[in-house]
Amino acid sequence: MSDVPTAVPDSALLRTARRRTRVGLVAGGLAAYWPQFPRLLEQLQESARFVTRRFEEMGCEVVDAGFISDPQEAARAAEQLRKADCDIVVTFLTTYLTASMVLPIAQRTHTPVLVIDLQPTEAMDHPNTGTGEWLAYCGQCPLPEVANVFRRSGIAFRSVSGYLRDENAWKRIGRWISAAGVRGALRHGRHGLMGHLYPGMLDVSTDMTLVSAQFGGHVEVLEFDDLRVRVAAVTDEETADRVALARSVFTLDDSVDESDLGWAARVSVGLDRLVEDFALDSLAYYHRGLDGEIHERLGAGMILGSSLLTARGVPVAGEYELRTSLAMLIADTMGAGGSFTELQALNFSDGVVEMGHDGPAHLGISAENPLLRGLGVYHGKRGWGVSVEFDVRHGPVTTFGVGQEADGSFVFVASEGEVVPGPLLEIGNTTSRVDFGFDPGEWVDAWSATGIGHHWTVCTGHRAKDFRAAADLLGVPFRVVAGPGEL
Repeated sequence: MSDVPTAVPDSALLRTARRRTRVGLVAGGLAAYWPQFPRLLEQLQESARFVTRRFEEMGCEVVDAGFISDPQEAARAAEQLRKADCDIVVTFLTTYLTASMVLPIAQRTHTPVLVIDLQPTEAMDHPNTGTGEWLAYCGQCPLPEVANVFRRSGIAFRSVSGYLRDENAWKRIGRWISAAGVRGALRHGRHGLMGHLYPGMLDVSTDMTLVSAQFGGHVEVLEFDDLRVRVAAVTDEETADRVALARSVFTLDDSVDESDLGWAARVSVGLDRLVEDFALDSLAYYHRGLDGEIHERLGAGMILGSSLLTARGVPVAGEYELRTSLAMLIADTMGAGGSFTELQALNFSDGVVEMGHDGPAHLGISAENPLLRGLGVYHGKRGWGVSVEFDVRHGPVTTFGVGQEADGSFVFVASEGEVVPGPLLEIGNTTSRVDFGFDPGEWVDAWSATGIGHHWTVCTGHRAKDFRAAADLLGVPFRVVAGPGEL
């Protein structure tokens, strides 16, 4: 999917350059076979080159540790991959090999391992298959052995079996590579936290040490003064250019005040500089302010710039929602968008849950050109200005959030549904009608019982399996809310 509204030229909202997913790859077989069947090794090495090309076509940075044939070569490959600091290590079982060749790689790299076995074709040509030809098809033979040894060694086991051009297998492999991209984004991410907690929102409070401890990365503590000085340096020409960009991206409602739009544009330019200066991959913010002073005006002017940044791949969440800005980053890394969301109302007549939020939104998943609406008051917050209004693209969606347990550990929570057409609020909020396939009240009860906070992200597509894979690589629990017979 495109992360930018289709009505906007690609050049208008350039996506941020994100670190490529780093995949370690090692293929192997049993040395005893090579002198017995001279053509076998060459065939298996060609299969390994095919797998390398497929990963490169996915946009991955591949660290290829070569083809191993015995435990000594496995140890050397493990050391190479350990130094490479990969997001995932893929071990390709091309034929039978012993678990002693796979275990050191999982132990020494300290990286999640995916074991794959992809035979040459869908099935053997039995009349023309001798022992040497058959051995190219028996990569699945050592899979139970490897799984058993991983279990006994306390190592998480995950695998994909198939054949080289099996698109179903590559879809499953792609899910793990996408999850590895999430792991990389979190391990190397810099997450801004600006302002202070919305008073009383106890569910939102997040220990930043736990973010680095469980996901990796760094939480950068920012002051609104860091934004203030950058906004003060924005020129009138830069502001006018940003207003022009806003007019090209949004439909402007008649309620938009030109001076409010100009202020939001000025804050947007300053916000871009803040993100660049601190090398941020995500941002969560809130500031209450008082009587129209500068910090209140900055907080009220964030929505335009935050939405533009989110569309470019730097998610921004309001109300100091660090866990939701992380969820938005995870969804965006998967190419699913991810927009700041909470419950708004239930429609029992139509069987839908209405959800959305005022404030930052992911423009790339809007059903139509997003609308800018002028608001004289932000409900529950101080200030006034412009806000974003849209409906998420109709069709399959997934709600996704990061919950937190009593011991501080994080949990991934997801639920799949469909955005359906119907009447929506017109109050400067992103609002969507989501049909989860069962009673809206029952869905809310089940969703609330998972450990989710009162914010999450809504993203396009049915992504529960993708989020499950990401949770697996990150070592966090996964919970799904689904109707009877689903998932």
